Amino acid sequence: MRLLHTSDWHLGQTLLDFDRSYEHQCFLDWLLDTLDNEQIDALLIAGDIFDNPNPSAAAQKQFYRFLSSAKQRLPHLHTVIIAGNHDSPGRLEAPAPLLDELDATPIGYITRDAEQRIELDRLVVPLRNRQGAIAAWCLAIPFLRPGDVPKIDTPGDAYLDGVRALYRQALDQALTRRQPDQALIALGHCHMHGGEVSRDSERRIVIGGAEALSVEIFAPDLAYVALGHLHRAQRVGSQERVRYCGSPLPLSFSEIDYRHQVLRIELDGAALREVVALPVPRPVELLRIPAQPALFDDVVLPELQALALPERPHAQQPYLQVRVLKTAPEPGLRARVESALHGKPVRLAGIETHYPSSGPANAERPQSLDELRQLQPDDIFRQLHQRKYTAEPDKALLAAFTELLSGIDIAPESSQ
Repeated sequence: MRLLHTSDWHLGQTLLDFDRSYEHQCFLDWLLDTLDNEQIDALLIAGDIFDNPNPSAAAQKQFYRFLSSAKQRLPHLHTVIIAGNHDSPGRLEAPAPLLDELDATPIGYITRDAEQRIELDRLVVPLRNRQGAIAAWCLAIPFLRPGDVPKIDTPGDAYLDGVRALYRQALDQALTRRQPDQALIALGHCHMHGGEVSRDSERRIVIGGAEALSVEIFAPDLAYVALGHLHRAQRVGSQERVRYCGSPLPLSFSEIDYRHQVLRIELDGAALREVVALPVPRPVELLRIPAQPALFDDVVLPELQALALPERPHAQQPYLQVRVLKTAPEPGLRARVESALHGKPVRLAGIETHYPSSGPANAERPQSLDELRQLQPDDIFRQLHQRKYTAEPDKALLAAFTELLSGIDIAPESSQ
């Protein structure tokens, strides 16, 4: 059986207000061809399908049009989709009755029965091969908030222990249904310990900073674990079977050197045979001028003036980040950059300023809207404490703040 692992599409994302629907459509068209050419039996999407919980109508149309086209082209294909931290769990599951017709199973959130027991059965999804026989079972675990996980009465970390317990319970549920030679697969959207993070485009996903999970939560019974959230493709704990496939497009300039890919998973009965990386073409180039921050008049301006690019439609024009080393205020900097780029087929996607003494972006400068959106409550708490007491809060105070926040019960969207 062949599976394809992908995640972190972030449909609807903009790069400094530039619409990226052309790039997303290029990826989806490529993915459709790849599913066909690679003879894929099941598609695993490990969260962050959309860039925000309230995606535009255009982004949703892209997604559902892709699912419809995939089913028309590959009638045997089964798709399993879990919600990421950017997705709305309720919005993702709302069209489930219609998605059933496309053999697409969305799992947005954890549900409980009348006795408040987690409904494990809906988290275990059968995967069928081209002959229609069940060849694998998928533990489809969406992004987990603290209130989603089982409450474990242990002296350890309540969230991490709860996540471990939920994966164990789902696995036990799958084992009751599994037949010999059927593989066990897990999906997750989480931050694993030791994972390499994209500085500008990945949010910490659990308040308190203790969200990093150990690879040991994935039992040896699992042939493969398909993860989402981190944008750089990577193994976890050097294990071939536990992988982040990464995002298919660079979501910020910090990802300019990432090798974006999807992963083809080959199963041999219940065992993993091989994992093959399939590189995703980059439809729009990202440029940085200069390669390292430099003085504007000495280096940056001559490089901008010398920039020569072929003519392209606007949606295909490269994004450009200009990197300037500043020794004094330059209020007319943007106007000078735009003047140097006048008439060139390139989109100015930001000016990154550095200072000789403080490196990138002085901490006291005003924060941009994008930076403010990334702030978590504990980030604000740390900054206010530092400003008032000129010191970081100690571990005990941070733990008390985290406990206070975890007591705030946010009801899932489906119950509102």
